[in-house]
Formats: sequence, C-alpha cells, structure tokens
Amino acid sequence: MSNAQAVRTGIEQLEPGTWQVDASHSSVEFTARHLMVSKVRGRFTSFSGTIEVAEDPLRSSLQASVDLASVETHDEKRDEHLRSADFFDVENHPQMTLVSTGIRPEGDDYVLLAEVTVRGITRPAEFHLEFNGVSRDPWGGTRAGFTATTEVNRKDWGLEWNVPLDGGGLLVSERVKITLEVEAVKA
Repeated sequence: MSNAQAVRTGIEQLEPGTWQVDASHSSVEFTARHLMVSKVRGRFTSFSGTIEVAEDPLRSSLQASVDLASVETHDEKRDEHLRSADFFDVENHPQMTLVSTGIRPEGDDYVLLAEVTVRGITRPAEFHLEFNGVSRDPWGGTRAGFTATTEVNRKDWGLEWNVPLDGGGLLVSERVKITLEVEAVKA
C-alpha cells in the first residue's frame, strides 16, 4: 500500500459523482420510549436517496425520501396509529424528506447538517456521521457505507399526540433517536 493510499481513510476515498442509496442494504430506524420505562423501535421499509459527491467531499450533498406509510414497529395497531393524523398523517403527508445543507469534520467523524421535513414542517437537524469506508462489490461496482444518528424532539414537527401518566411522565417520549445505516452504490 502506498503512502497516498494509507492516508485516504476518511471521506476523501469517495469518488466524485452520483451515488444511489441501496435500500436493500440500508435502514431507516427510530427509537422512542414507551411509558418512560422501555424503548420501542421502528423502521421504515420504503425509502430512497441520492448522494452527490463533490471534488471536495465536504461539499457533497444528500437528498432522501421516506415513505411514511411503510412504518413498521412489529405491532400493526401501533403502526396504524403512527400513520394516522395523530402522528405522521400519511393521507396528507405521505413523505418525510431529508436534504443536506452541509458537512463538517468533528474528530474522526463528521456532522451532517440537514433540513428534515415531516407533515409539511421543515426543521434543521444535525446527524453524527460515521464514514464506514469504500469497497468494490463482486459485480464491479463501488459501494460506500455510512452511519448517521441524531436525537430530535418530535413535537418540532407537529407530532404532539401523547397521554400523561398518573405517576408523571408521558406515554410516548418526546425525544426520538434516529439511526440511518446507508450503503450507497456509485452510479
């Protein structure tokens, strides 16, 4: 391995151009507290995204869309409630979108700055972004992996439904953790 190759450990490994999110090897997941004592995890099974890698990778951009009707928490009754007007209101707002506004280094990792739109409300969000590397696949393609995490207050996007508990607290936490595991393919 040459010295130039040894130094290329960060996002500078990414070839400039268009990269498509491979949904079959990626995930969009969330975690919220239930009754303030346990965590409920969910995921979305239908989503897409495009990454435009710039010559300077810190000037790259991402656009992604999530089909909110594809929510899955392993409880059909809860999933229907999440699709209702109490939460996502998929009848009127079928998509959640993420559009990046910047990337900055932070230690060995990065921060992805983005505008996230849910229920027609757009708010900024910062994701801790880990670059997991680049690899050739057996079919001659080039793939890159990323992990992005954030914690948001769902009320910022109009997701306000809740039930107060007799002993204090709420049925569903206002804070929600979001985890994106992304494998992208160079177009």
